Amino acid sequence: MTGRMNSVKTWSTPVNAEESRFIPCALCGSICFRPALACEGFSYVRCTRCGLVQMNPQPSAGAVTDRYTSAYGKDYLAYELENERNFLRLQELALRDAGFEELEREWPGRAAKGPADGADGSFAPRVLDVGCATGALLEKLRDRGWKVCGLEISPSAEYARNTRDLDVRSLSLENSGFGDGSFDVVLASHLIEHLNDPALFVREAGRVLAPGGRLFVTTPNISGLQARFSGGRWRSAIFDHLYLFSAGTLSALLVKEGFRPEKTATWGGLAEGTAPPFIKRAADRAAKRFGFGDVMIMRAAKTA
Repeated sequence: MTGRMNSVKTWSTPVNAEESRFIPCALCGSICFRPALACEGFSYVRCTRCGLVQMNPQPSAGAVTDRYTSAYGKDYLAYELENERNFLRLQELALRDAGFEELEREWPGRAAKGPADGADGSFAPRVLDVGCATGALLEKLRDRGWKVCGLEISPSAEYARNTRDLDVRSLSLENSGFGDGSFDVVLASHLIEHLNDPALFVREAGRVLAPGGRLFVTTPNISGLQARFSGGRWRSAIFDHLYLFSAGTLSALLVKEGFRPEKTATWGGLAEGTAPPFIKRAADRAAKRFGFGDVMIMRAAKTA
């Protein structure tokens, strides 16, 4: 993934006053925090017990949902469409680094020429993409023989349904009504940091996964080089990100909720335009090799 750090500014709704409340740490339940990042109009704290960085006090779940279903949701769709090709490329490269293609070969029928639902008699592996945006990745996977489904609460869901003829539902995972063991893979790219209750999400992902299923989580890396150098100016320290995970805190959350982390990859040493190309290339290679990239993907297996 060398050289993959894109220069697109992370999209966010404007900072505004919302109903909020103090909550215990989402990972360990502690109520002891210290200041972590001071941003423009908001801030983050760090749990003194487990180290999870989170926004606290935190906006209500209703306020967070309103951000993506209000007029700003249309702005988000425009942002996704404008950057769709680049985002898809990043997702595909991230999944490759996390070993998705190797796992894909474990399922017979993955390259079936017939319908993605296995109507030709082959077994079609099932994938759920939570926060699937415009459905570009789901469309690619459908073409490769997967039975696909997506969840997206923003107006991007309607675009995915109407433009790509995808099964994309305007629901959160906990309200989706999927039965136990409905999927072989759950994908969550740049989602978990937006959720009020990331533990509930991981728990539900485990429930809807079949035995041996895998969860792929992509999220900004608070332990990355850019985060350490930029502090509150970090491109991922935005109003819409309620949590900022490190590999350690994300792994701990997955283990707590019944997963076994199998592989982690990071990318992005320096942002585009912040250093001469040869320095950026060297920083990107080092970030990937030593795990201090700006973004990370973690693959975890369901253990229960």
